Amino acid sequence: MMATESGKAFTRRDRLLEIEKKVRGWWDEKDVFRAEPGAGPAKPGEKFFGNFPFPYMNGFLHLGHAFSLSKLEFAAAFHRLDGTNVLLPFGFHCTGMPIQASADKLAREIEEFGNPPLFSKEVEEPVESQPEPEDASAGPSPDKFRGKKSKAVSKSGGQMFQWEIMRSFGLSDSEIAEFQKPGKWLTYFPPLAMQDLKDFGLGCDWRRSFITTEMNPYFDSFVQWQMRKLKDMGKIIKDKRYTIYSPLDDQPCADHDRASGEGVLPQDYTLVKMEVLPPFPLKFKALEGRKVFLAAATLRPETMYGQTNAWVLPDGNYGAFEVNDTDVFILTERAALNLAYQGFSKTPKHPSCLVELTGYDLIGLPLKSPLSFNKVIYALPMLTILTDKGTGIVTSVPSDAPDDYMALRVLKAKPAFRERYGVKDEWVLPFEIVPIINIPELGDKAAEKVCLDLKIKSQNEKEKLAEAKRLTYLKGFTDGTMLVGEYAGMKVQEAKSLLRTKLIETSEAVMYSEPEKRVMSRSGDECVVALTDQWYLTYDDPQWKESAEECLSKMNLYSDETKHGFEHTLGWLNRWACSRSFGLGTRIPWDPEFLVESLSDSTIYMAYYTVAHLLHNEDMYGTNKAHPIKPEEMTDDVWNFIFCDGPYPTSSKIDSSVLDKMKEEFEYWYPFDLRVSGKDLIQNHLTFCVFNHTAIMAKHHWPRGFRCNGHIMLNSEKMSKSTGNFKTLRQAIDEFSADATRFSLADAGDGVDDANFVFETANAAILRLTKEIAWIEEVLAAEASLRTGPPSTFADRVFENEINIAVETTRKNYEKYMFREALKTGFYDLQAARDEYRLSCGSGGMNHGLVWRFIDVQTRLITPICPHYAEHVWRELLMKDGLAVNAGWPIADSPDETLKAANKYLQDSIVLMRKLLQKLITGSKKSNKKAAPVATLTEEKITSLIYVNEEFDGWKAECLNILRSKFDRKTGTFAPDEEILEALQKSSVGQDANFKKVQKLCMPFLRLKKDEAIAIGAQALNLKLPFGEIEVLQENLDLIKRQIGLGSVEILSATDHDAKAKAGALSSVLDQNPPSPGNPTAVFLIQ
Repeated sequence: MMATESGKAFTRRDRLLEIEKKVRGWWDEKDVFRAEPGAGPAKPGEKFFGNFPFPYMNGFLHLGHAFSLSKLEFAAAFHRLDGTNVLLPFGFHCTGMPIQASADKLAREIEEFGNPPLFSKEVEEPVESQPEPEDASAGPSPDKFRGKKSKAVSKSGGQMFQWEIMRSFGLSDSEIAEFQKPGKWLTYFPPLAMQDLKDFGLGCDWRRSFITTEMNPYFDSFVQWQMRKLKDMGKIIKDKRYTIYSPLDDQPCADHDRASGEGVLPQDYTLVKMEVLPPFPLKFKALEGRKVFLAAATLRPETMYGQTNAWVLPDGNYGAFEVNDTDVFILTERAALNLAYQGFSKTPKHPSCLVELTGYDLIGLPLKSPLSFNKVIYALPMLTILTDKGTGIVTSVPSDAPDDYMALRVLKAKPAFRERYGVKDEWVLPFEIVPIINIPELGDKAAEKVCLDLKIKSQNEKEKLAEAKRLTYLKGFTDGTMLVGEYAGMKVQEAKSLLRTKLIETSEAVMYSEPEKRVMSRSGDECVVALTDQWYLTYDDPQWKESAEECLSKMNLYSDETKHGFEHTLGWLNRWACSRSFGLGTRIPWDPEFLVESLSDSTIYMAYYTVAHLLHNEDMYGTNKAHPIKPEEMTDDVWNFIFCDGPYPTSSKIDSSVLDKMKEEFEYWYPFDLRVSGKDLIQNHLTFCVFNHTAIMAKHHWPRGFRCNGHIMLNSEKMSKSTGNFKTLRQAIDEFSADATRFSLADAGDGVDDANFVFETANAAILRLTKEIAWIEEVLAAEASLRTGPPSTFADRVFENEINIAVETTRKNYEKYMFREALKTGFYDLQAARDEYRLSCGSGGMNHGLVWRFIDVQTRLITPICPHYAEHVWRELLMKDGLAVNAGWPIADSPDETLKAANKYLQDSIVLMRKLLQKLITGSKKSNKKAAPVATLTEEKITSLIYVNEEFDGWKAECLNILRSKFDRKTGTFAPDEEILEALQKSSVGQDANFKKVQKLCMPFLRLKKDEAIAIGAQALNLKLPFGEIEVLQENLDLIKRQIGLGSVEILSATDHDAKAKAGALSSVLDQNPPSPGNPTAVFLIQ
C-alpha cells in the first residue's frame, strides 16, 4: 500500500497517470520511437543501438527487470534527445525448461488433485521454515512474519503448488487449466509484458519484437543457421563431459535451468577403492563372491601412501551398491546416484543397492587400500563426517591431514571412546604416522607440527583446524616434495596427476564427480553430475579465448569490477553443453532429438533485431499475419549475406531490394553500442555473447559496450516473492505512476553494487513533479508580472550561470550513464538554484526570459528520466512544437566558475552574518534576564558595517608566495614540508624578531592553504579572490538586508582607517577577527 500523508497523494498520482496516458497517445500518433537507418554506414556518434537481455516469459516483469532496463532506457533517451539516431528493440525469451516444467507441474497437479485442484486445508498453527542448506546458520529475523503453510505445501518441501503460483498472477481457475500447454504461456505473458513496458514509457521500436523457440519460424531459422555455422567452424563438437544434470528432467541443468546453485560446477575427485578383506561379517552375506570396496573420495591421491585407517560416520546411512557384475561399492546413496550417472552402476542412472548399512556395520572392517604402506588398515569411527560431500567414506592420512591426526590421537588416547564404538586396540594402537611428503618449514609430519603450533587440543576446535588444513594443504601442494614411492623427489604438484592416472589405469581408483555445492533444478529435484555424451561449445579453445580477450579489451565495460568479472570467467570457462532434450526452443539442426539450450540461442540475437521488422510484419510470433518473406526462404546463404558479408544469394526467391534492405539495416546499426545487464550474467550470457560474436562476426561488428549493474533492493531489503517484499512493474506503475517509478529507479543507484528502490522516493517524486507542474502553471498565469528585458542583476547572472552549469554537468553524467548524478544535477540542483533565485530577486521580481529558459532547460534535462512529465510541460504549458523526447539537448554558454564562486561567497557570508546576529541577540537577552527587558529589535534598529580585506598582506602574503613557488601545477603537489619551512625561515617573516610568535600563526595557515590548493588548484594560493568582494556585496545590499533582517548595510574596506573608526567601540572586533580574502567581518550597531 502506498505511503501517503493524505488522499491528495492519490489525486496527484492519478494526475500523472492521466498525463502519461495522454502522452503515449502523442507518441503513438507520431510513431516517435520508430528507428530507420540513415544513408550508408553510420558515422561515429550518428547512431546508438542499445539492447537488454530479453526477459524470460514465465511470469510478469518486475522491478528487478525494470531497474536494469532503466539504465538502457535512460541512455537511449539521452542519445535520442541529443539528436542521435536511436534503436532500442525488445524481445521475449521463451527457450529452456522453466515454462515446460511449470506446464508439466500443472498437468500433474490436475491429475492428482482434480480440476480445479482441491489441496489439503491450511494448517492452523504457523510452521517455521527451515533455513536453506547453503546458509544453515541464518535464521528468520524476529520481526519477520512467518506465514502459514498448507499441509500439501509442507509435504512438497515448502514450495508452492504451480496452481497457487498461477492464482497469485490473478488468473481464474478456468484460465489456469489452459496453461498445461506450454504454448499458452507464450501467447499470454509476452503481450502483457509489452503493454507494461509501453506504459512504463519505454522508447522501443516494437516492430522489431519477437519471441524465441520454434513457435517463431524466422528466429528458429536464425538460430539453426548460427548453430550450423559454429559447427562448420569446429566450435561445436560431440564429447563425453561431466556436467550438472537433473535426474527428473533427464538432461543437463545449466545456470538458467536452476532454482538454486547458479554458477556451481562439477567437483572432480579420485575415488579410491579400499577392498574389504574376507571373511565378511554376517551382514555382508549377500555380497559373498563379489569384490567389495569402501569407496573414498579424495582430492589428494598423492597422500595415499600414508593411510593408517579409513573413517566412517557411525550413525551414517550407507549402502552396498552394484557397480557391475563383480564389483560392489559401499558409500552413501547420494554418491551412488552420482556414480550411476557416470557409468558406475549395473543399471545406468539407477543405483542398485544390495544391502542397506549404517556406519556401525562398517567399523572394524579390514581393508586393503591402494598405495598404503600398511598392508591392512581398518574402518574407524569419526563423528564429523558430512554425508552431503564425497561418499561418506574418508581416507585417513594423519601425516598431512590435521583432522585425521587429531581424530586418530583421540582414539588412541581414550579407551572409553574406543569401547563405546567397539573399536579393538589392534585396529588403532599399532598405527603410527607415516612420513610421505616433506614441506619446507613444516617437515615430514606437517599435520602434527601445525596442530602443535596452533595448540589444537580437540576435534571441536573447528576454526583452528580449518587454519591448520589451509596451511598444510596449500604448502603441501605448492612447496611439498614426495619422499616415497616411484615419484620420490618429485614436487607434489607434478606427482599428483601422475599418481591419479596410475591409480585409475590399474583399476585401484575411478574418476568421480559431484556438484561442488547443492544444485536444485527448476523442476524441484536435486541435481547430480552426469558423464554425458552431448553437443558442446568449445569455449576452452585457446585461440577462441584469445579472440574473446581481444574483443573485451576494446570494449567499454564502465567499471573495473565488471572487467575483473570477465577476466575471472575467461579463466575458468570450459566446454559448454549447448544441447537439451527437455523444454522449449530450436532443434539442433543435425541432431533434431535435441534442443539448443537457452544460453546458447541468445548470444548474437541482437543482430536479429536489425532485420526482425522486415520478416515479422509487426507480429512477434512470425505466424499470425501475412509475411512478405517465407521462413523457408531464410536460408544459410541469405543469413550469411546479411550478417557475414557472404556472397549475394543468387538462388534466393527473396526480392533483391528486400535483401539489400536487410543488409543495409544490419550494416547501419551494427555493432551494438551498449548492452545493459545485471552483473550475474557476466559468468555466462555476456561472456558467451562475446565468444559467439568473435566467431561469427567481422571485427568491426564486435560489441562495443557492456554496462553491468547490481540487483535492486526494495526499501533496503532483498526483493523476494517468498517474503512479500516484491513488486511487479505493473504494480509499481499503478501505485506510483510510470514517471515516479522511473524517477526512483534513477535515484536507486548506478554502480555494480546492489541498488535500493525506496517507496518514499517514489512518493516524493509524485509530489515534486505535480508541484512543479503547478508552479509552472502559476508562473505562466502571472507572466505579466515578470520583469522584462535582458538579464541585468547579479541574481540574474548567477541563475543564468547555474542553468549553464546544469546543462554541462548533466550532459557529462548522462554520457557516463550516471543517472543518479544526472537526476541530481539536472533536477535537484537546478530546482535549488531556481528557489535561491526567487529569494534573491525580492520585490524586483524574476526575469521573464530566464524563467522561460529555466522551464525549457529543466524540461529537457529531465526528459530521459521522466518523459511523460516533460512532454506535458513541453507541449501544453510551454506550447512548443514537436515532442520533448527529440527536442535537442539545450544549448548553453560555458559556465562561469568565477561567478559561481562569487555567489557562493555571497551566500556563505549571509549565512555566517545571520548566525552572528542571532547569537548577538540571544546573548543580549540572556544577559538581561534579571534586568529590564530589552526592547524588541526591529530591522530599522540594526545597522551592519561589513568590513572587507580583498588582498592578503603581511606574513600571510609571504606564506602564499612561498607556497606558490613550491607548488607543481602539473602534478598538483608541493615540495617537502622541510623545504617550505626552510624558505619561510629565510624570508622577511623569518628574519623578523617576532618570528617565533608569528610562526605559530604561519603553520596552520600553510596547512590550510596547502589542502585548498591540492583540492582546487593553484588559484587557492592567489593573494586575491578572482572577483571583487566589495563589488559583489555592494551589488547585493538589498538581498543582504532582507536575508539578515537589517535596517541598513554599509560595505567598508578594512584598509581604510577612517572606515574602521565608524565601528566605534566595536572596532576591537576587527582586531580580534580581522577580515581576510573570502572572510568579511560584520559589526552590528543596534540603535
